[in-house]
Amino acid sequence: MSLAPAREVPNREGPERPTARAPLVRLPGLAPLFVLATTVIMAVLVGLPLFTVFHDALSKGTEAYLAALKEPDALAAIRLTLTVAAISVPLNAIFGVAAAWAVTRFEFVGRNLLMTVLDLPFSISPVVSGLVWVLLFGAQGWFGTWLMDHDLKIIFALPGLVLATVFVTLPFVARELIPLMQQQGSDEEAAAITLGASGFATFWRVTLPNIRWALLYGVLLCNARAMGEFGAVSVVSGHIRGLTTTLPLHVEVLYNDYDYVGAFAAASVLAGLGLLTLILKTALEWRHADDLSPARKP
Repeated sequence: MSLAPAREVPNREGPERPTARAPLVRLPGLAPLFVLATTVIMAVLVGLPLFTVFHDALSKGTEAYLAALKEPDALAAIRLTLTVAAISVPLNAIFGVAAAWAVTRFEFVGRNLLMTVLDLPFSISPVVSGLVWVLLFGAQGWFGTWLMDHDLKIIFALPGLVLATVFVTLPFVARELIPLMQQQGSDEEAAAITLGASGFATFWRVTLPNIRWALLYGVLLCNARAMGEFGAVSVVSGHIRGLTTTLPLHVEVLYNDYDYVGAFAAASVLAGLGLLTLILKTALEWRHADDLSPARKP
């Protein structure tokens, strides 16, 4: 096996130079105004919705809150959400590592196209991406007749939910790894191969330890998006309660049924998972800032 290092982008920033503050920033009393304005905006846009979710979820007491979470449909939605995430996140982790390795370590035809395709899920509406799967695998889709003849079900079933989630979360891991691997270069891998290491041994003993924290960071972001995805999953799920409704869809169903306590109780679970992801992400950035992608350093 031979490594053909991809062309590395030169550092055009040069050595760091002390920069003078702009005259606007030096105006007395302006900095506290910026801090106050930022704090108020964050409180209104982030803090107030979070407070509303937990306040309304507990508005009728903890017993009603726990009873809403113990409902069979709620438990089924939680299990389905965790199942979809448990399948989608490892698939995207494997793809992300393979794509980052290919882009940063080899020159090949279509490399720039692959880089462009990686950003495709960011530029397409999740609803449109879900509709694509329906057009492919739905009853009237391109492969619908063949699937029905072989008693296979993708749309309105777990495989469709997984496909929709994998697509919308596809770039997260790869986009965390590519800048870091470009910065690190391929010298260590080339040295390991020169000393007789196999390709697998080089990846396991050299590459993976160097990217492990960025990989974990990308997995956290991918998992957060997978559990909270609504648009693409809504199109392919069919909204079958207890069978194909994930937690975000379960919230919508309960809210439309005027079960506000149940809706906000389910939403509080999603909010709690999001806060837990944020705490883990912040801790990861703080403890391993030097090992993370330069674009993600605090």
